[in-house]
Amino acid sequence: MLDLSLIIAAYLLGSISSAIVVCRLMGLPDPRTQGSNNPGATNVLRIGGKKAAAITLLGDSLKGFVPVALCHLLDRPELIFALVGAAAFLGHLYPVFFGFRGGKGVATALGVQFGLGWAIGGAVAATWLFMAKVANISSLAALISMLLAPLYIWLLWPSRELIVMQVLITLVLIWRHRSNIRNLLQGSEGSISGR
Repeated sequence: MLDLSLIIAAYLLGSISSAIVVCRLMGLPDPRTQGSNNPGATNVLRIGGKKAAAITLLGDSLKGFVPVALCHLLDRPELIFALVGAAAFLGHLYPVFFGFRGGKGVATALGVQFGLGWAIGGAVAATWLFMAKVANISSLAALISMLLAPLYIWLLWPSRELIVMQVLITLVLIWRHRSNIRNLLQGSEGSISGR
């Protein structure tokens, strides 16, 4: 019963759209109808600036971090870590509170990785920051960092359940970024700085 409660709670927490809540509180347009129409931190940055984007990023990351960190405190088995992490991630993508129309999940996935361990989350975040600095394209940085995430988990916490969870998250992220991938291949993907 405890494990099922953790999984359900993780999904419900993931279903709280930080982007929509932040934009409403700050009097900004609905991110689902502006910019890329994606309720995520990158789109909030475009329509609302750095402060709104930073709050959104923190909120989305905490949705993944808190339930997985709770698994540490409750000493749950690795399978429950994996199911809870996946539930939080899927809650962000398909939020029950917002018509199952959510973001692409990068920040929440990063929160899950930090919840597993600071070294894992730090490795993924460092990869994103490096690629963002080099390429100046958020989607490319996200895709590369998440493609490497299963490797980081394998090196730092070699759990079959956690590796499978991350591989599935990565595959879903690739699917959710398919329009970005098309733009990257065509050379038309927008940059972080807007230049």
